[in-house]
Order: sequence, then C-alpha cells, then structure tokens
Amino acid sequence: MGRAVVMLAAVVAAALVDVLSGVLVNRIARGRYAWLLAPLRQACRRPTTAVLLLAGLYAALPGGPGPWLREGRHAILLLLIGSVALLVVRALHVAENVAFSRLPAGGVADRRIRRTRTQIRPVRRLTSTAVTIVAIGLIMTTFEPIRLFGISVLTSAGVIGAVIGLSARTALGNAFAGIQVAFADGLYVGDVLVIDGEWGRVEEVKLTNVVIRLWDDRRLILPTTYFTERPFQNWTRHETRVVGKVQIHVDHTANLDDLRVEAQRLIEASPLWDRHQWVLQMVDANPQTVVIQLQASAADGPSAWDLRCDLREAMVRYLRENHPQWLPRTRSEYKP
Repeated sequence: MGRAVVMLAAVVAAALVDVLSGVLVNRIARGRYAWLLAPLRQACRRPTTAVLLLAGLYAALPGGPGPWLREGRHAILLLLIGSVALLVVRALHVAENVAFSRLPAGGVADRRIRRTRTQIRPVRRLTSTAVTIVAIGLIMTTFEPIRLFGISVLTSAGVIGAVIGLSARTALGNAFAGIQVAFADGLYVGDVLVIDGEWGRVEEVKLTNVVIRLWDDRRLILPTTYFTERPFQNWTRHETRVVGKVQIHVDHTANLDDLRVEAQRLIEASPLWDRHQWVLQMVDANPQTVVIQLQASAADGPSAWDLRCDLREAMVRYLRENHPQWLPRTRSEYKP
C-alpha cells in the first residue's frame, strides 16, 4: 500500500510540476521573464517529468529476491540516471541559447560580444561532456563486472588509457586547447585570420577544432591545438579595420608622383575605402623592375579583399592604357 502511495505521489508531483511551470510562464511571468522560462520549460518539460516518475517508481519497487524485481528496479535506475543527465544537458543548452539571445545584434563588429560568444560555447560543451561522462560512469557502477571500471571513469583515473586509449589523449588535448583558445584573448568568432597564406574569418570555435571560412567560401577546419602551438596572423585583434596592400612591378622609369595621383583618385572614389588611411610607396627594387606597394584601409576583411582587387585591376589598366612604357621591360645591350 505504501509503495502504491509513493508511485501515485510521483505521478501527481510530475503532473503538478508540468501544470505549475505552464502557469508560471503564461501568467506569473507575464512576459517579463518569458525569455528564460519559456525555452527552459519547453526543453526540460519531458525530462523533468521522466525524472519524477522514474524516481517514484524506483522508490516504490522493492528490491526483493525475485529476479524480475531486481532487473526491473535496475532498469529503472539506469533510465533515471540517463534522464537526469539529459535534463542537465538540455538546461545547459537553454542557458547557452538564452545567453546568445540576450547579446546585442551586430556581434561581428563588437569584439566584446564576439569574445562572449567564443567563451560560452566551449564551456557549455565541456560541461555537457563532463555530465555525460559522469552519467556513463554511474551506469557502469551499477553492473558488478565493470563496477571498478565505472569508478575509474568517475574519478577520472585512467580515463585516457582505460576508456578511449591512446586516441583520447589527442581528443582531450584538443578539448583543453579549446578552453585555452576561448579565454587566451588570441582569437574570437568573427576575427580575420591569415593561416599558411590562406585568408579567412573565424566562423566557429568548437571544443576540439576551429572552423575558418575562407575568402572563397571554403571551410578550413583546424584542431584547436594548432592555435596554441603555431603562429598565425590576426588582422582584427583590436579592431575590425583591415589594411589591404597591393604590390605592382613597374619599370625604373615610372613616375611615382603620377601613380600616387591616380591611386588617390581611385581610392577616394571607392565606396570600400573607410576614409582612414592610404599610402603608395616603393618597397623594393631589382635590376629589372621596382616594386610599388599601395596600402588602403577598409572596414573589415571582406571589404579589404574587394578593395585590393579593385585597386590592382584599376592600376594595371591605368598603366596599360596611359603609360605602357612604365610596364616591366627586359633590356639588352647590343654590341656590334
């Protein structure tokens, strides 16, 4: 009789939690806290109900000598552990989504917002992974043959060698590197990077890898350990402005003052220039040509790339149509 009362109380408690949570969201909050309570109830409603029902069933069923009772109670315990883990993981997902939704729009331009986005996601993923590992360890401890193995998982003793083996060392190294990347102030989501000559923007910082969206829409996926062990260029570490440069080889007879006038006209007419800075300089010389470098700033990486392409095309066209004698030439001396 007492066990039946416990089971009935569990069912009633689950129903009350479901009803009261709906009342809290729809009436008590009145829209003020709906941004938090509504997604939390939607994501955690079923796992919470399952936890309450399974807890009542586990408390009500006897652990008697009958094999069916023992196996049934054990199965309910396994489901209870899985339901609690699912409830915690879903709550973490809701917390992440709510935190992102409360951030102002235009996060790519604001470095502080990008830093927040970069740091929240790896922490949530690491916490979800930890919860999953704990749940697996608890489930293992309920089976006598692998009880010690489950305890080693819970205490993190021998996780690398006993659970996943040598391959886990790389995975765990990437996971810790992901946390280090997120909080080391080296790169954030939206930053413009140059890696081995490839230019792109950080699209996502995961726990074990970083996704770079290259200028031609390809995705470069690198392990997070890459950014803790190797150098890379971050063009937007302190601001989103990017200075693009164009190098052109011309003949030694080229008039740089004339080229500066044309470059100024092209830059000032371009909507991609952010009106901050530009310069044209001779940066190198060899026996055949001199190298002029044109630098101009833009608001962000994509604008700087397009500005560089436009300036390079326009300068080459200007040389070809107006001063072809300034194009690179190969000279030879004839001696009769």
